[in-house]
Amino acid sequence: MPADSAADRADLLALQQGDTAALERLVARWEQPLTAFAWRYLRNATDARELALETFVRLHEKRATLRPDTNLSAWLFTTLTNLCHNRHRWWRRHPSTSLDASAGGELIPFADAAPAPDANLEQSEALAALDAAIAGLPHDLRTTLLLHHFERLSYREIAGIVGCSERGVETRLYRARQALRAALRAGEPFASAR
Repeated sequence: MPADSAADRADLLALQQGDTAALERLVARWEQPLTAFAWRYLRNATDARELALETFVRLHEKRATLRPDTNLSAWLFTTLTNLCHNRHRWWRRHPSTSLDASAGGELIPFADAAPAPDANLEQSEALAALDAAIAGLPHDLRTTLLLHHFERLSYREIAGIVGCSERGVETRLYRARQALRAALRAGEPFASAR
């Protein structure tokens, strides 16, 4: 993950002065970390890429209003987190039907799909359970957990992104871990994502 650096501040200043190459440099530096975060949040590669790029569109639109001392990484992740949350809420309100689902709602397996070896299957099931449990966390807990464990941000950086104190970040991480533990022990993800 790129650190908030002098290069970010210089590129932000250049962008504010109309240098389109500065936006290209920022995209080159930040596109991968933002897309990775969005994918972990949404579990959909197309939407993750779309929202990461939308973050840069918003940066370009808001460039004139950003202060020179803006913590760019915090601004980018805050914007992306809000976009991801909005997309997730939209999905909940507008559920879609999988093309792989039958009329009864169960998935139709491919006829020629080969079964995975037992060890891989067990690991896949464990990862799927963890993914489902993370997806079921409330927005604030999920965002904090993803930023800390996958993006490797410090409590201070996360606090700036999610808008709480460092102690609040610590509390959210504790609650997220407790909720994951409970969900995994029960063998079921949360009843509904909040």
